[in-house]
Amino acid sequence: MSSPKPVVVYGASGYTGRLICEYLREYNVPFVAAGRDKARIQEAIDHVPGLDTIDHEVVEVSHDVEALTELFRDAKVVCNTVGPFSEYGHEVVEACLRTGTHYLDTTGEQDWLIAAEERYGARMAEKGLLLSPGIAQMYTTGEIAANLCLETPGLDTLDILVFWKGYPTVASTKTILVNAALSAAYYLEQNEYRPWPADGGLQDVTVPGHHETGLALPWGGTSHPVWFKNDARVANVKAVGGVFDRALMQGVPQIVAAVLEQVKDLPLDEKMRVLAEQAAAVRDEMPPRENQRLNTSLDSVHASGPLGRAHCVIHGTCNYKQTGLMQAYGAYSLLQQPPKRVGFASGCQAFGHRELLGVLRSFGLVSNPVLTVHD
Repeated sequence: MSSPKPVVVYGASGYTGRLICEYLREYNVPFVAAGRDKARIQEAIDHVPGLDTIDHEVVEVSHDVEALTELFRDAKVVCNTVGPFSEYGHEVVEACLRTGTHYLDTTGEQDWLIAAEERYGARMAEKGLLLSPGIAQMYTTGEIAANLCLETPGLDTLDILVFWKGYPTVASTKTILVNAALSAAYYLEQNEYRPWPADGGLQDVTVPGHHETGLALPWGGTSHPVWFKNDARVANVKAVGGVFDRALMQGVPQIVAAVLEQVKDLPLDEKMRVLAEQAAAVRDEMPPRENQRLNTSLDSVHASGPLGRAHCVIHGTCNYKQTGLMQAYGAYSLLQQPPKRVGFASGCQAFGHRELLGVLRSFGLVSNPVLTVHD
């Protein structure tokens, strides 16, 4: 590499990776755009507006600990978008441990979060490093809403809903299928993980700001039960999500069920091959760039306790842009000061929920939260 860059965006050829690069440019942070195919990375980031105004480099790297260690040697922060993370995340964190590099990713895979905490949380903390999976709109914006509710003491139960209007990426489609085939989904009840029913179907939900009800799924359980399991304020967490397109939501269980039937008796390697093929059949091209007038998001959290209630709604736009921005801000912040918590920590635990809200607001990606408290 020509000169050290403080941030590595690993998986920069993907939709989210490209957006992280775009917002790192906004923060004037030099970066390395890395992945397994240099030509694909270059093609992706060539679409970043104003790319020539920021010091950057494109690097091809094999996915193994030794190669990633060499890549991360001069970096302070890695933003990892290469999933499924339960399959590809371990090598990246091991390389971060070797090089003293903070780790951020965009996942909501519960099995990866739980494994990451168990295997790497204490080791990262000992080195003063942050291990923060799941910094993304689908998880962090709802976590912001939850923490706004929890500013009212005495609330210990979170009922979380996330909705968005847009297209899944290639990587997120594969992750959905891999999660469904290989891992359980949990909610939190009295501070213990409880599995969602394996045959759990669509749920009718009330969508704030809409007359029509929506359809939602546990969506792998999301990261929220994992983050709040270690929060003394909270004992119970359930999170569901969906898209505003009701017809599309009605088709999701059928797609997943058909794929699960196809792979149920296959050995693991063959399962992974078929899951990748089926994901490509559902989505094999990069979605169009988000349009702020069309691609909206909604995060709604009901918090309750024995004698109190709070409800927070955050209306937003462009969920992938929110993700790219929060990743870039996290890296930018870590270059200037230590996180609020080292080791395994969520975006809000590491950087502060009001700080992250301020970032999203300053870039015009979310409206002012609507918080209603009854105590």
